[in-house]
Amino acid sequence: MGTIFAGTSGWAYASWKPGFYPADLSSAKFLNYYATRLNSVEVNYTFGSIVTDELLRTWIRATPTHFQFAIKAHYSITHVKRLRKAARAAAEFLEAIEPLRKARKLGPVLFQLPPNLKCDLPLLKAFLAKLPRRTRAAFEFRHTSWFRDDVYDALRKAHVALCLAESPKIETPAVRTTDFSYLRLRKDLYPPKARKELAEKVAHLKRHGDVYVYFKHEETPEGAKYAEKLLKPTEKG
Repeated sequence: MGTIFAGTSGWAYASWKPGFYPADLSSAKFLNYYATRLNSVEVNYTFGSIVTDELLRTWIRATPTHFQFAIKAHYSITHVKRLRKAARAAAEFLEAIEPLRKARKLGPVLFQLPPNLKCDLPLLKAFLAKLPRRTRAAFEFRHTSWFRDDVYDALRKAHVALCLAESPKIETPAVRTTDFSYLRLRKDLYPPKARKELAEKVAHLKRHGDVYVYFKHEETPEGAKYAEKLLKPTEKG
């Protein structure tokens, strides 16, 4: 039986006041407060910027011991090199976020491929072969050509998760490839029926290992509220 880690793709949104953050809360305390209600966050900042040790230490100090940061891999790996001859760049990126792993707060690293990158199985296998097994990794494919059995088999052999992404444009097949699950939920709204079905899906996946669930952030706090409900299913609302 695993643990559910739920949150949103980021936390630094003043527009979440007062629906999630208290109206008088300073932005410097957003993460501290976020971590009192949710136990994980997906960090998109790392997609475009290299984090410093000082910034990572700030995140570590602001969150409790059980909190997990899922980290999106830098675009130079996925969008510039497009996985080709990217082993060194990936190793440097993982080294940069090493303080999170040492603090036991590093969740999965998400490799989000560009929508125009079509399936290239040899390329994927070559990249996966260089990833260290101690790092949990998930792949989000945004071209439907990747959704095939030999790709799933390659992920299984590397102990890498297929990111189950759900958006208005594309929906990933519900295929489990390792001992944890990673869900990215990009729709604007999830009415009660959809949330009930999602909770049942997450409960099922939890039987097989940890489940990481991240809702869309955007301009309203609805995603954060959805995530909190997943963590506290007995509460009404």
